[in-house]
Amino acid sequence: MWWYKTRMPAFHTPAKFRRAISTLCLAGTALLCACGFQLRGQTTLPFETLHVQGASSMLVELKRNIAAGSQTKLVERAEGADAVLAVSLEAREKVILSLDTSGRVREYQLRYRVGFFVHDAKGQNWIPTSEIALTRDISFNDAQIIAKENEEALLYRDMQTDMVQQIVRRLARAQRSGG
Repeated sequence: MWWYKTRMPAFHTPAKFRRAISTLCLAGTALLCACGFQLRGQTTLPFETLHVQGASSMLVELKRNIAAGSQTKLVERAEGADAVLAVSLEAREKVILSLDTSGRVREYQLRYRVGFFVHDAKGQNWIPTSEIALTRDISFNDAQIIAKENEEALLYRDMQTDMVQQIVRRLARAQRSGG
C-alpha cells in the first residue's frame, strides 16, 4: 500500500498525540479562566453556629450544603446558636398554562416557593421574612403520563437544589439588623 505511507495521519506518533491533547487542555483551561469561571469553593457565612428548624427534604439538603461548604457549625438546639433559620412557607404548586383545542392540558407551570427568616437568640433579625419563588414550564402528553410524572419529579428536585443554593447565597450576605 504505497498511498498509506504518503498520507500519514497528523498524529502518527503517541508523543505528538499527547502533545496535541496537552495543548488542547491548556487552551481550554485558559479560556475558562479568561471568562471568569471559578469553582464554587467555601462559602463564608457571617455566623459561627446555625440552627435550622424543621426536617423537610429541602432543609436536609440545606444542612448538607452548609456543613460541606462553609465553616459554620450546625447545632441541634436554638439556644446555643448564633443564628436560627426558620421556614415559614414551603409550597409546591402545579398550574395549567395552556390547553389544546379539545380542552386537554398541553402545558403546566411548576412553582416552588419557600418563605424563611433568620434571627438570633435575642430576636434580632439577620434576614427578615423573605420568600423565594422558582418556576419551571413542562409540556404534557396523555400518551406519556409516567414519563411526564418522572420529569415533573426531576424538575422539582432540580428546583429544590436551586432553592438551597439561593438560600445559602442569601445567608452569606446576611447582616444583623438593629445593632
